[in-house]
Amino acid sequence: MADALSAVPAAVLRNLADKLYEKRKNAALEIENIVKHLASNGDHDKIVALISLLTTEFTYSPQSNHRKGGLIGLAAATVGLTSEAAQHLEQIVPPVLNSFSDQDSRVRYYACEALYNIAKVVRGEFIVFFNQIFDALCKLSADSDANVQSAAHLLDRLVKDIVTESDQFSIEEFIPLLRERMNVLNPYVRQFLVGWITVLDSVPDIDMLGFLPDFLDGLFNMLSDSSHEIRQQADSALSEFLQEIKNSPSVDYGRMAEILVERASSPDEFTRLTALTWINEFVKLSGDQLVPYYADILGAILPCISDKEEKIRVVARETNEELRTMKADPAEGFDVGEILSIARRQLSSEWEATRIEALHWISTLLNNYRPEVVQYLNDIFDTLLKALSDPSDEVVLLVLDVHACIAKDPQHFRQLVVFLMHNFRIDNSLLEKRGALIIRRLCVLLDAERVYRELSTILEGESDLDFASIMVQALNLILLTSSELSEIRVLLKQTLVNPAGRDLYVSLYASWCHSPTAIISLCFLAQTYQHASTVIQSLSEEDINVKFLVQLDKLIRLLETPVFAYLRLQLLEPGRYTWLFKALYGLLMLLPQQSAAFKILKTRLKAVPAYSFNGDQLKKTSSGAPYQFLHHMSGGSHITEDGDVAVDNGNSHNGINFATRIKQFQEMQQQHREHFKTQAQIRRKVTPVPKEEEVPKQQEETKRPPHLSELNVVPRSSRRSSELAR
Repeated sequence: MADALSAVPAAVLRNLADKLYEKRKNAALEIENIVKHLASNGDHDKIVALISLLTTEFTYSPQSNHRKGGLIGLAAATVGLTSEAAQHLEQIVPPVLNSFSDQDSRVRYYACEALYNIAKVVRGEFIVFFNQIFDALCKLSADSDANVQSAAHLLDRLVKDIVTESDQFSIEEFIPLLRERMNVLNPYVRQFLVGWITVLDSVPDIDMLGFLPDFLDGLFNMLSDSSHEIRQQADSALSEFLQEIKNSPSVDYGRMAEILVERASSPDEFTRLTALTWINEFVKLSGDQLVPYYADILGAILPCISDKEEKIRVVARETNEELRTMKADPAEGFDVGEILSIARRQLSSEWEATRIEALHWISTLLNNYRPEVVQYLNDIFDTLLKALSDPSDEVVLLVLDVHACIAKDPQHFRQLVVFLMHNFRIDNSLLEKRGALIIRRLCVLLDAERVYRELSTILEGESDLDFASIMVQALNLILLTSSELSEIRVLLKQTLVNPAGRDLYVSLYASWCHSPTAIISLCFLAQTYQHASTVIQSLSEEDINVKFLVQLDKLIRLLETPVFAYLRLQLLEPGRYTWLFKALYGLLMLLPQQSAAFKILKTRLKAVPAYSFNGDQLKKTSSGAPYQFLHHMSGGSHITEDGDVAVDNGNSHNGINFATRIKQFQEMQQQHREHFKTQAQIRRKVTPVPKEEEVPKQQEETKRPPHLSELNVVPRSSRRSSELAR
């Protein structure tokens, strides 16, 4: 300290701390000359003492004017040292940097000015302090004082010039600091950071691209900044980096892919679009590098396929198609299970387009990686079944395509049908709204006969009799009305002459026993008319209820459709199809006379022309109606109809034991009757009957069961049976 005081006059030191700028400036010029003289004499000890004096007594002084003077003095000392300043930077720079955080804005301003002058002298020599200088400038770029900001910007430009021309700059040491600062939200700091990234990237010797994953997320974060200028600068920097990636032979795609995937779900549209654009380019450029990240990328792309912004949808679809056409090896990191998991989750998306693409992915995986997919079937099966209730028909059809692809293997076919029946059982709306669509589509994809045989096998042992009855009625309606099942109908028509038809008839019969009308329909389709008549005759009083009559109404209407045209034409040959007439008249006798179905069937039978009968067999009534012809026939005991058997006496015909069949039907119907009684008893126990005097007269009338003649209003659903099947 004594050496410094002896070298610097006391007046100079007083002026250096004066409140007037001119006096401080003149004092600084004096110090510059003193340092020059000391340096020329090689008296470095006194120079060190002088710098120490300026630091301790001035820059760290509690008096702001002293701090200002100290900063000016350090800058002047550096100028005086000129080429020898580098060896004293360890003393000079730290107190200046410390002043950048001074509470007095004027001190901060002088700190910028001082460091600017120091940097001009030493140039690249002060690179060793770059991180500290960068950190200080980063803070000052957001300074509350406009003058300080202006001074900081001036210093920043000089530092950038020095760095770009220096070969001592260490990007490895700088990147951690940059990464830390990238999450700052202040717009001035963001501008400062983007400016530095752009400058450093322009330096050929600095490999910013290699460190891009370290600050890429920060750049994407700036794309949603409220300042248009910052968004534009960030986008420009990102565009430049993407172009460099396209031209670079070596890029770390993996780390950046993780960032892009996260940004693809950003609430900001521009950020999402930019992220997807990058992902799209990565998928095209990366080759096998991105294979381990396919699942994450797919998870980002699928939601964007349904984005409200058209540009995003276009890029997402393009990327999705590009990704799906790639063939990756599971041995190279392609995780089939994770891809399936992503697709499964997206099946719950609220957007139809996303659900459709998720199903396309499952289908693609099944086609390309079937052995691997089979291992994860239990994880996706329930979700696929739930998707059958999707409000979109296109989604349902695609789900069925996937199911059909899975069911190519026999064990999976059985599993599919079992799961499907389970879902129908627990979700009545699924059967009602989608049942026909699902069954028909599966029949197209998996062979109708195979599907119906499997369904029949399951329903045969169904413990829920109510569900079994409903299901059989639905399957029967589809069988009778759907064009997809025309081959089955043709085969069933050959039941009595073709072993294959007989086998199918017997296979369906066991489950069709759950519904009397379904059995009658099956017999009409198979032309086993005598058995149909036997079934009708076997019906008891309990079987003929409202549900039965509603189903019978549907059957009568179906008899008027093209499917049963052959049956109507057979009415022209009563001598050959005696049991057909008896069966139809049996149905007529079961129908209430005032019902629409009765009138339809009566009209049909009345339409049979008289000339179609032999004179010996037909004796017309006075009204001309041929209702008495059966009475005058031999009873059909020896009549055969191209395979139909005339007498259902328990003997087998063409391998079919009809006595066993009718017994099977009666036993099943008995189970239904007992089940109905049990359910009725349970309902009576649960619901107490009010006292007789408490039951209003109107309520008593309401409780009266309807007379069969009142059942002339046919439910809307039965009037549109063919539409329901579709």
